Amino acid sequence: MAAPAVEGKVTTALRAVFRRVEGAAKKAGRQPEDVRVVAVGKTKPVSLIRDLYDAGHRCFGENYVQEFIQKAPQLRTILQLPDDIKWHFIGHLQSNKVKPLLGIAAVPNLDMVESVDNDKIANHLDRIVANLGRKPLKVLVQVNTSGEESKSGVQPSDCVALAKHVKLNCPNLVFSGLMTIGRPDYTSTPENFQVLSCCKDEICEELGIPDGQCELSMGMSGDFEKAIEMGSTNVRIGSTIFGPREYPNKENQ
Repeated sequence: MAAPAVEGKVTTALRAVFRRVEGAAKKAGRQPEDVRVVAVGKTKPVSLIRDLYDAGHRCFGENYVQEFIQKAPQLRTILQLPDDIKWHFIGHLQSNKVKPLLGIAAVPNLDMVESVDNDKIANHLDRIVANLGRKPLKVLVQVNTSGEESKSGVQPSDCVALAKHVKLNCPNLVFSGLMTIGRPDYTSTPENFQVLSCCKDEICEELGIPDGQCELSMGMSGDFEKAIEMGSTNVRIGSTIFGPREYPNKENQ
């Protein structure tokens, strides 16, 4: 009887997140529906994703390619879910993981890769999408706004160049905006959100992109309300919905 109780908790937690999203959006004078909630199921079983799916949620994210390409087919073949989930890949992407991630049999309904941080990955994604005959793939450019060496992402000074490369030289990719991972310890003045917003302004001006067509993916469990107040259109929520992470075998993910 324990499992159904846990699964009920994730649905309750998701609803609580949406209430907090609504409050943050209204505080900023924004519409709550302008903020997408990506439920990140890293290390969690597909049964919990199914629970949220049954509650009406359709946008999910994963961090590790190997886990991702195991989970998505399970939801289709074992749990018999239709392919209406919009999957986001939000983790660091290595070149040798691109083809497994994009394989039609693995995640045919991959909607967005949020972590493009160099020309090489952009070119590789573009080439594989074309080779596999997939529809153009939405991507976000990841920006390292905190200056931490442990974080992936292009430097803010280089974000315009990478965005321009994706938009002009990768016809099978759709440049859709920017993503950043916040500092773990900020509470009141999240400068990295401000930096990403400035990057967006520069890119929109340089490439002639309407403001509404350049997303900002920023904000996770500990900071998503502040991120929404500062313009985020895409928040990535994991532990607040699913509970603490479990890492039985994190290697080679």
